[in-house]
Amino acid sequence: MTTLRDAVALAAAENGLAVVSTVRADTTVQASLVNVGLLAHPETGQDVLGFTTYGKVKLANLRERPQLAVTFRAGWQWATVEGRAELAGPDDAPPWLTTDDQLRLLLREVFTAAGGTHDDWDTYDRVMARERRAVVLIAPTRVYSNG
Repeated sequence: MTTLRDAVALAAAENGLAVVSTVRADTTVQASLVNVGLLAHPETGQDVLGFTTYGKVKLANLRERPQLAVTFRAGWQWATVEGRAELAGPDDAPPWLTTDDQLRLLLREVFTAAGGTHDDWDTYDRVMARERRAVVLIAPTRVYSNG
C-alpha cells in the first residue's frame, strides 16, 4: 500500500513538482503543475499536502468544488493523492487562521516543504501578499499508485 510519504517522495528530486487536478463548473478537469510539500496541518498536526496558488481558476474551482487529485511521478512510477482542499489565504480564512502573520509564516512553511529556498524572505513575503496568495492544504482521503 502506498502512503502519503511514499507519494511525496517520488517528486523529491524535482522540488515537489506534481500535477494538481481540480473540477471546473462544467465538470471538466483543470490540471496544472505546482510545487507540493508535506507538512503538519497548523490546527490538527496531521500530515497534509500543501501548495500555494493565486488568481481565478484554481481558487474558484476549489471554493466551489474542493475535491482534487495530486499526482506525483518519477520516471514511470507515479502516485496519486485524492482529498479535499482547505483554503487559507487573505480571502479564505479558516477559523484557525486569525492573523496576517500566521498566513505569512504558513506560506513560507509550504514553500520550504515543497523544497523551496529563498535568499530574501522579506521580498518573498511582499510578493505573496501583493499576489494575494493562498495556501491549499489537502488531507488525503485516498492514496494509490502503480507500484
